[in-house]
Amino acid sequence: MKPIIAITGATGFAGRHAVAELLGRGRQLRALVRNPDTANLPQAVETVTGDLADTDALARLLAGADAVIHLAGALTSLDRQGYFRVNRQGTEALAAAAERAGTRRFVHISSLAAREPQLSAYGASKRAGEDVVRGRAQALNAIIIRPPAVYGPGDRGTLPLIKELTRPIAAIPGRRAARFSLIHGRDLARLIAQALDGAEQGLHEVSDGKAGGYGWDELLRAASQFRNAPVRPVFLPRAIPQAVATVAEGLARLTAKPGMINRGKIAELYHVDWVAHEGTLSLADPIPFETGFAETVAWYRAAGWLPQPHGTDRRATSSRTSQ
Repeated sequence: MKPIIAITGATGFAGRHAVAELLGRGRQLRALVRNPDTANLPQAVETVTGDLADTDALARLLAGADAVIHLAGALTSLDRQGYFRVNRQGTEALAAAAERAGTRRFVHISSLAAREPQLSAYGASKRAGEDVVRGRAQALNAIIIRPPAVYGPGDRGTLPLIKELTRPIAAIPGRRAARFSLIHGRDLARLIAQALDGAEQGLHEVSDGKAGGYGWDELLRAASQFRNAPVRPVFLPRAIPQAVATVAEGLARLTAKPGMINRGKIAELYHVDWVAHEGTLSLADPIPFETGFAETVAWYRAAGWLPQPHGTDRRATSSRTSQ
């Protein structure tokens, strides 16, 4: 019988890429999901109904599991407590359950935002989750992975940025001087699979391997080449997205539906250094941004998330890449 790999967050963007990668390697997966009927996971994936606050569900998830991949997390919340409830307390519950179950490996997917916890409640909660795993690192044989912005087919988080980069004039909520790392969703999935069977422990920041990360000029150049026409940037003064975020937070509280736009996210966007500090966990042949950008735009257009092109950038609009 194949070893069971338990996974949380399997229905998210990065999770679906991880599931596809691991199934492709012949791994047996068991996923924690809130609703198996709407999870839309491959039939080969066993599901356990529940969430990170459900002790019984965590016990079922980890029963006989050889290892656990923790991808689940709160990307949005109405308040600071909501982020911590999932990203810290949920991680603590899972780590404790994994230790009780005797799993041999714990792969914790954090975020580069955890490097600057003062900027946002999200980043602070992800750092708190890392601290939980560090406290049990030896018992769990744990590795913590901090990815930067993850993009690729199926991702809604980076859709607004990709959309701007397909326009003649791109409105950019950020500073011209900023530098940042990126990673394609499939490459993150490959790194997760690599970490699962590796011996590395501790904290590892990862990326697509681009030394020194990217600046806006490099992304704009890639977008211009893709369009066969210039993409000119307009860097928005911070006060504009800050005002939008304040209004968005008010609406979120009124509707009880949190969104991605909030003041913490704006603080992250205007931070100038999101370049990953490369460690020993890396890929020999990562997907370069130029290739990943073209593939992602093609997928968005095929899925109807972006309009079909007009004029000069009629490229790669019919192929749809599977998640």
